[in-house]
Amino acid sequence: ELRARFRAVRHTVLVLSGKGGVGKSTFSALLAHGLAADETKQVALLDIDICGPSIPKMMGLEGEQVHQSGSGWSPVYVEENLGVMSVGFLLSSPDDAVIWRGPKKNGLIKQFLRDVDWGEVDYLIVDTPPGTSDEHLSIVQYLSATHIDGAVIVTTPQEVSLQDVRKEINFCRKVKLPIIGVVENMSGFVCPKCKNESQIFPPTTGGAEKMCQNMNVSLLGKVPLDPEIGKSCDRGQSFLAEAPESPATLSYRNIIQRIQEYCEQHHLQEEKIM
Repeated sequence: ELRARFRAVRHTVLVLSGKGGVGKSTFSALLAHGLAADETKQVALLDIDICGPSIPKMMGLEGEQVHQSGSGWSPVYVEENLGVMSVGFLLSSPDDAVIWRGPKKNGLIKQFLRDVDWGEVDYLIVDTPPGTSDEHLSIVQYLSATHIDGAVIVTTPQEVSLQDVRKEINFCRKVKLPIIGVVENMSGFVCPKCKNESQIFPPTTGGAEKMCQNMNVSLLGKVPLDPEIGKSCDRGQSFLAEAPESPATLSYRNIIQRIQEYCEQHHLQEEKIM
């Protein structure tokens, strides 16, 4: 059933991080917005952060409900070419706590993969919770029947975050999940008034760049801190559209382009093998 459902999905990208609070959901939301800016591309965003679903808020879809049709659950659409699915749509209030054990979480992830009718999709972005446990094992196991292009791993520059991200890289290697690359989020802050740059999260051990060299993974880019990103997410707007000239937007666009190039290359290699 999964294989049949995913036959129409061209590229699947997982967004991971060992650490909570590094901006993984923000990155997933902006990656989806950035890809969907090309109206010829159909983009889907799946939120499997069961206990902390923040994607509905960030995409401006809070309070929306999931509808069921003969072909399965229908995603909630932000634009005609950008559909979203999250456990947040199944809660009666955004403040409801999801207090579930592993098997129930795994069951919902399987249901999302099997029952959501995305239609033809160019990019499926999967926003995951922090860590390397149940939800991550489930999504990799279920999608192994189809194909995953790879994972984007999000970190912040300080060692406390990098320590957990190294675990995430090792997790990917153990479960044979390709790593597209690492994004260093909240990488420096330029004061809008005095233009001085401050390191809010100092890269005491060399930041993501040094870690990527040591662990032989690609650094996709560094996104500077911009207070407007948080404000846009709270309003459910696309920061990329609201602040097209921001250094953070330019950095996002470069990262998104690199992810697209990787996916296209991966697709060509798979076709050659087949």
